[in-house]
Amino acid sequence: MRSRQRGGANLGLLLLASQIFQMGVNNIPPVTLATLGLNVYLFLAPLAPLMQACISVQTCWGRDWRRLLLAPLHHADDWHLYYNMVSLLWKGSRLERRLGGAWFAYLLSVFSLLTGVAYLLLERGLAELTHDPSYDMQCAVGFSGVLFGLKVVNNYYYPGGATNVMGFPVANRYACWAELILIHVMSPGTSFVGHLAGILVGLLYTTGPLKSVMETCAGYSGYGGTRSNYPYPQNESPRTHTSRPGFHPYATGLSEEEEYEAAIRASLRDRGGAAHESPAYGFNIPQQPDVLEEVRQRRLQRFDR
Repeated sequence: MRSRQRGGANLGLLLLASQIFQMGVNNIPPVTLATLGLNVYLFLAPLAPLMQACISVQTCWGRDWRRLLLAPLHHADDWHLYYNMVSLLWKGSRLERRLGGAWFAYLLSVFSLLTGVAYLLLERGLAELTHDPSYDMQCAVGFSGVLFGLKVVNNYYYPGGATNVMGFPVANRYACWAELILIHVMSPGTSFVGHLAGILVGLLYTTGPLKSVMETCAGYSGYGGTRSNYPYPQNESPRTHTSRPGFHPYATGLSEEEEYEAAIRASLRDRGGAAHESPAYGFNIPQQPDVLEEVRQRRLQRFDR
């Protein structure tokens, strides 16, 4: 998020087009691509002038709640758009493939709304604590708050590793905090509170009640038909999943090794059945010589320990 508009040419748009071309449109998942396209479209043809799209306590407390929908999708300038959309390309593509398009679209919608609400609450709290009414008038715009939330979620589903922050390796679980401070120091025009709001929303999803609330709401709305489509972290085992109603133990969400082992066990259990019957997990293990049979027996022993 940024708190004010800056001038500049459209070089950021050209660089963004170059990034998309290098990545390949066909390699960008559909929800990520649609979100990127919507942000670019609204930059070129905004629904409202920037000062009528940004959110602040003063404007939203005046019941101009449409700003909660407009603010994340409008940007101060082409460089603001460029950095946010390049970040979306990486984070969005990875998370959409992990969570599925429907859940990722749901996640983006909820994060976009709640980041704005969290921003307003933080600004109001700061105004009360410091007795400084200027916090109520800070007006922010942009998708970067949502992106900070996605970064928290991405680190939740892909734990471990490190990020290079100004030449220093920082563990991914702390990278969002390091970037929060670094961006504010290097670019004072950015909204520190807006980015912090995104992090807090991401933590509400990964360690708080937000994920459960979203699952409950999705269940009422018939999302995916069963709970089997809900996302789970990679470190959960398939045995944990099987205890959940409607979750097929050979559905997507397992690692490649887990899928292979589950498939082998199913093939051993189903031996003697119809030779051409399609297995429930959606693929066939080709018949091999005794080498494959030995591998099957060893992996079966691992399951039965």
